Amino acid sequence: MIIGRSAYDTAAPGYYGVVRHGGLSALVRWGGGRVQPNRDRYFDGLRALAIIRVVLFHAFPFAWLELIFPSMGVMFALGGSLMVKSLDRDAVGAVRNRLRRLLPSLWAMGLILIPLMLHYGWPEHPSWPRLLLWIVPIADPPSSEFGYSAAGVLWYLVTYLWLVLLSPLLLALYRRAHLATVLVPLAGLVALTMSPGVFGETAGWVAQNVLAYASCWILGMAHREGDLAKLHPGVVIGLGATCIGGALAWAWTHPIENHMDLTGFPVAYSVYAIGFVLVLMRWSPPMGWLARVRPLDGFVSMVNNRAVTIYLWHNVAVTIAVYLFDPLQLWKIPTQGLEYLADFSIAMVLLAVAVLALGWVEDVAARRRPRISPFVKRVRLPPARPATTVSPAVLH
Repeated sequence: MIIGRSAYDTAAPGYYGVVRHGGLSALVRWGGGRVQPNRDRYFDGLRALAIIRVVLFHAFPFAWLELIFPSMGVMFALGGSLMVKSLDRDAVGAVRNRLRRLLPSLWAMGLILIPLMLHYGWPEHPSWPRLLLWIVPIADPPSSEFGYSAAGVLWYLVTYLWLVLLSPLLLALYRRAHLATVLVPLAGLVALTMSPGVFGETAGWVAQNVLAYASCWILGMAHREGDLAKLHPGVVIGLGATCIGGALAWAWTHPIENHMDLTGFPVAYSVYAIGFVLVLMRWSPPMGWLARVRPLDGFVSMVNNRAVTIYLWHNVAVTIAVYLFDPLQLWKIPTQGLEYLADFSIAMVLLAVAVLALGWVEDVAARRRPRISPFVKRVRLPPARPATTVSPAVLH
């Protein structure tokens, strides 16, 4: 996710902006009196697409939305890739920095949500020690029915936290045994689905999610190590198609309540996500065109700057919009399609409010100056003198 700094990121404070010089452009971080090439725009594009798909699925829960793009597997693969270079510099520091970037937005949500849940009634609220999961989410933080729309998406942060903590071990294992390290989580997931009660409900749910997405995380590491790029394109396409086709075939031949539900089979869905990750991470297409499409470029940057906030609050916004359907008498709208559009528009306005009100927490977590606006600034360098040129290598 989604979440995490570019492999080229530094600790320098500042903001991301587009610098144009002659016919060349690059997204950079500037601050402290210097300008730095900084971002993998292909990764930024994948992360933005993944988050948009998640938002759309929770607003319009059609099964095909989960099939066209397995967002969670892709976001975990991006996270695994971005961990590698940081781990090589300082393993303890890399883990600490990831947690610093991840947790403050969760703490802000807890400060808002826990008092509200207690106020609106939480008759069977857990003991206070269990509420500490809102601070260190090694398992899903508890919630009342009132807060479920917010807490229901937190499994992703829990899984991400565990994979970050396990990353030094996973990278060491991967460098010793590439293929085995990718396959072992799948084998563990198969074993867990055959004996689902072995860890209990809470720990079992955490273990299932970690095992389901660990292979995608490790494939992200393989990408950063350059191993995926060494594979023949035909092999990658063949493996990806086999994973995707095999998972779909399994779900098709094992219907749940007379319809195909790939997400009902954790192993099949994990294999399905692996198929996409293999293909998406094998190639790194040039993204120079994105800077020329300024509205799209700005939108991608905005989503990446506020990725955690959007993820945490989008389902709350969708839930409130649904609740407002009757009070706003949206049922008077003549067509169902316009009803959906109106309700979705309300949800997006509410999400925008959340981003403006709470997105600055991500700036603080990243040690940047807090900003209300989620959009990056564009910086244009002054015309270069004849003796001053920009090497294209600097922009890669």
